[in-house]
Amino acid sequence: MKVDSEQFFDSIFLSYNKILERLHVLGITTKNGKEISELDLRRAIDIMVKKHPTCRWRSEKIRSRKYFVLIEGYYWLTQVYFQKEKSLIDADIDFFKLRIKQYEELLKIEHNENWWNQDMDIKQLSIYFNREDITVRKAIKKMCNSGLEEYKFLVDNKVVISSKCIEWICKNIFKQKYIELLEKYKMELTELYIEAGYPYDNFFHKN
Repeated sequence: MKVDSEQFFDSIFLSYNKILERLHVLGITTKNGKEISELDLRRAIDIMVKKHPTCRWRSEKIRSRKYFVLIEGYYWLTQVYFQKEKSLIDADIDFFKLRIKQYEELLKIEHNENWWNQDMDIKQLSIYFNREDITVRKAIKKMCNSGLEEYKFLVDNKVVISSKCIEWICKNIFKQKYIELLEKYKMELTELYIEAGYPYDNFFHKN
């Protein structure tokens, strides 16, 4: 029964030591090809938590003065942080897209990515992307150079970009915004997953 319980817990969350063991068995290394140390792992998890705080992937430190990481957080470490094939931001995007697809399939929810449904002028775009006007204008220029100039137009002497191209800019230039949207949607699905009775950020009083 003890073994079964341990396997059950390991399917939901892992200790730092168990994560290290798995990384070593899989032969996953640092960018320099060195075996991942405990310090490397701690730095990676700190970055994970900083980048994706709403995902609640790390437990609170309570009784045992140790942290645990949800299995989804472990997958992020292996598929995003410690992978070497893509840039971190592109791997992050692909990770959330995959997780969304998995949640939707499990929950039998139809995919609906209707996040860009209004046109915006430069001031609105600056607020939306949290970028300076000049940075937004450079992004619009890149968009136009990519053959999408027809989606830029003037309204009351203001440059306006169609919703279709706001999506393009989000996915191709200001990718951090795209990650934020993906993460928000992923967590909405996660809450439905929890409501359906599946364990997520439940550490069963282990910490």
